[in-house]
Amino acid sequence: MWPFKKTGKNTPPSLEYDEPWRSLDWNKDAENILTTINKFKPGNNEIRTLRILLHGPQGAGKSSFLNSVNSALQGRITTKALAEATATGRSFTLKCTIHKFKDKADTFYPFTFTDIAGMDSEDASMKPDDIITTLKGHINDGYTFNPRQPITEDDPKYIKNPELKDRIHCLVGIIPADTFSMMHEVIEKMKAVREKARDLGIPQAVIMTKVDEACPLVKVNLEKIYTSKKIKQKMEELSNSLGVPVSYIYPVKNYHEERVTNAKLDVLILDALQNIVNFASDYVEDQIDHK
Repeated sequence: MWPFKKTGKNTPPSLEYDEPWRSLDWNKDAENILTTINKFKPGNNEIRTLRILLHGPQGAGKSSFLNSVNSALQGRITTKALAEATATGRSFTLKCTIHKFKDKADTFYPFTFTDIAGMDSEDASMKPDDIITTLKGHINDGYTFNPRQPITEDDPKYIKNPELKDRIHCLVGIIPADTFSMMHEVIEKMKAVREKARDLGIPQAVIMTKVDEACPLVKVNLEKIYTSKKIKQKMEELSNSLGVPVSYIYPVKNYHEERVTNAKLDVLILDALQNIVNFASDYVEDQIDHK
């Protein structure tokens, strides 16, 4: 147990711990991590680009996370991924889109993010089986999913014998901290995908978004994120619901209304990115070692 802040008899319990439960150097880590990412190369020369798949409920902030990653890498606010949704908030563009990121030398980083439409409890949304097919590398950039028709080998765009470079190298769930406890059906669908990824040996991580909406301390000061009892509680609840260890859950605040980048937002986003890329690289190296 972590020590609580001391309170008087008539003082309400504190919302934070005395000491942070996850270490982060807010003053130096963003610059250090960005330097490491800029020098990063995959663990094996046979795979030049690592493929990372994003999935999660509709409205969780997948597009915002992609934009936030690009903003942190570029040092300016970007709008690389545009959310496509109706007024009801439901996405009807079920297309598989691969996002690349340019570095300062105007070349591409050795990793990409594959983005697909979000899941919900309705029939007209992404199905676990379609996501699993994508995990295995049978579907590539530009494929449009039909929510009422499962992918089959007869589809002309179906890749029958995908190589390691075609497959997904890390699965990342994007889940909102403030509302995931009400998403029982979607969480069950995500668990089905997560369990299949586990069986395939694919590493996994979770990005927990909207932390400022889940905790008043964090809303006022993002540096409170790793002393916040609320955020730790949310991460533990998410871990229990989804089956992903807390150590693989990364709480972040996406860029939303900001007009310039912010070092505090960047350090959380870049810390998550660095770990995800390392997981993917380790997986690729392990797959080649066991050929």
